[in-house]
Amino acid sequence: MMRYLLPLFAFMVLAAFLLVGLTLNPRQVPSPLIDKPAPKFQLNHLHQPDQIMSSDENLGKVWMLNVWASWCVACRDEHPLLVQLARTGIVPIYGLNYKDERNTALQWLKRYGDPYAISIVDSDGKVGIDYGVYGVPETYVIDKKGIIRHKQIGPVTVDSLEKTILPLIKELQQQV
Repeated sequence: MMRYLLPLFAFMVLAAFLLVGLTLNPRQVPSPLIDKPAPKFQLNHLHQPDQIMSSDENLGKVWMLNVWASWCVACRDEHPLLVQLARTGIVPIYGLNYKDERNTALQWLKRYGDPYAISIVDSDGKVGIDYGVYGVPETYVIDKKGIIRHKQIGPVTVDSLEKTILPLIKELQQQV
């Protein structure tokens, strides 16, 4: 009797893990950086390459960092929504232009609109590695103390913006 119970128990455990796995959203990959300080950087501006932006410049405000590239098809999908969000002035959006050619990136922003307070250049992808970027677009919500509070993998959508990102931003802006 015992020799039948052990395989049955193993099957039930395996089935339970499978059922739990089927309920998970593959786009919600947990980031080890959530609730940790955002990696520091000093990068050149895309529009004015002789100027440098430091991540420390945003301490004291809630902001978004959007990783994008002109060669990224999904970036084009989310871009009109970012342009619209930027016009509201609710939160400053900073662009991290990832592994891109400067002139191509500038032309892309001219053609589709520029939602970024500043777009900075990560031509070699080192800052992207520090942030755990494994595909573009990715978007981070960073609080006043420089702590990453949310990571959006893939394009920002109306749904993710309304249900997750904007409520979080409003909550973080009210914190001292």
